[in-house]
Amino acid sequence: MAASVSKTEFQETLGIDPSKIETRLFIDGEFVNSASGKTFPAENPANQKVICQVQEGDKADVDLACAAATKAFENGAEWRTCNPSVRRNKMLKLAELMERDSDYFMALEALDNGKPLAPAGSNIYGTSTDIYLGIECIKYYAGWADKIEGKQIPVDGAMMCYTVHEPVGVVGQIIPWNFPLVMLCWKWGPALATGCTIVMKSSEKTPLSALHMATLAKEAGFPNGVVNVLSGFGPTCGDAIVRHPQTHKIAFTGSTKVGKLIQSLAANHMKTVTLECGGKSPLIVFDDADLEQAVNAADVGLFLNQGQCCIAASRLYVQEGIYDKFVEMCVAKAQKRTLGNQSSGAEQGPQVDGIQFDNVLKFIQKGKDEGATLLTGGDRHGKDGEGYYVQPTVFSDVTDDMTIAREEIFGPVMSIMKFKTVEEVVKRANDTMYGLGAGVCTRDIGKAMVVSSQIRAGTIYINCYDNFTAQAPFGGMKQSGIGRELGEYGIRAYIEPKTVFIPMDMPKLK
Repeated sequence: MAASVSKTEFQETLGIDPSKIETRLFIDGEFVNSASGKTFPAENPANQKVICQVQEGDKADVDLACAAATKAFENGAEWRTCNPSVRRNKMLKLAELMERDSDYFMALEALDNGKPLAPAGSNIYGTSTDIYLGIECIKYYAGWADKIEGKQIPVDGAMMCYTVHEPVGVVGQIIPWNFPLVMLCWKWGPALATGCTIVMKSSEKTPLSALHMATLAKEAGFPNGVVNVLSGFGPTCGDAIVRHPQTHKIAFTGSTKVGKLIQSLAANHMKTVTLECGGKSPLIVFDDADLEQAVNAADVGLFLNQGQCCIAASRLYVQEGIYDKFVEMCVAKAQKRTLGNQSSGAEQGPQVDGIQFDNVLKFIQKGKDEGATLLTGGDRHGKDGEGYYVQPTVFSDVTDDMTIAREEIFGPVMSIMKFKTVEEVVKRANDTMYGLGAGVCTRDIGKAMVVSSQIRAGTIYINCYDNFTAQAPFGGMKQSGIGRELGEYGIRAYIEPKTVFIPMDMPKLK
């Protein structure tokens, strides 16, 4: 059983007055109530209490936001065609304001999402890491604003040919609930740097940090309509953004099922899409690995963010010579994990809501029913009605055909499998519809590089896991998505190359 942590009331430690949280929609530079007047509750998953009521956007609000974003894009002097240093400086100002409000963001994300309120420099992955990554992403893309260059192309004949890179237009962006602020910054950064305008839908599970980002965008002096933020639900708000004729590109992070739907809907207007979807990522541990290093990689790879991570190392393949010892070490580490509310100093918080909580427990039951060996965890942590906590869970004797080895769980459930040879494990690792990430633990760098080259995944971690940085691209192969976010590759998703030809009249020589 995981260790318990004593609870304190989150209001005392987080210091947030719910009545002062911004809950309205942000359209055309102003906070407004929804056209319908409908609201929905934002819930604290640590105690299942309602934080506040948030304005619910739907098609009517999407129409207003798209009109504002279109106007801001077409009247480009203030944004699209302004000096690139203007965009750079406003983005840097936004990052500065985020730093000023970092403590508030940490508390707000902890309250809304449930993840630990970990101080900067802590070895606990919590909101401080998320805020840091978000700020660094905005700074990174601010640096790109004046470095988006075309090319002069040598062509036959007396002709000059060159390309310019122009913003794709109004972009619809739909973000998930597992990393609310980070995912917002991953999408705002390249869109703003290139001169696009934005209509964003936050997750209905975690709407609050996006609304505070809107307040900072206004304070930073972004022109009206450049950034629009809507809180709402997929079928009524997200669907309207994807279908809207005035959005030219859709960027989505979420499930593969919804990603496929978005791709099909976007095709009606020939919109470009960036889709970062699901995963069932393998972590392969060879018998020559540093065991402690590999166990740490497995622990972080699976349990980070309560297991609610698309790239989670949720298929753990361990070579037979070290299997028993490795399983023993993983179980011991999982049993030491502390659970508690946001302000308790715990390593693990609750699942984001009751839907996710129930879904994880159903997967655990599937593992039991299909014959996997439950070594630790496997149940609710705490009392019913006191948060959506799931015990850190470890299964051994998992086979590739089991549900817990095939489907994305999105929770703290580790599935450990045994393998014999390199050839065997590479084939098994690739036997999935997903291709988001993978890991390899070995002291043999040659083996690591060969195996990495043979696995079909967008990111490979060698002797580590879950490293993220704004400079390095992130995205998946197969049904884990289309396109890349972050780095220079993230810029490419928001630009349209335009080719220009100019005849060169050569003077006659005398």
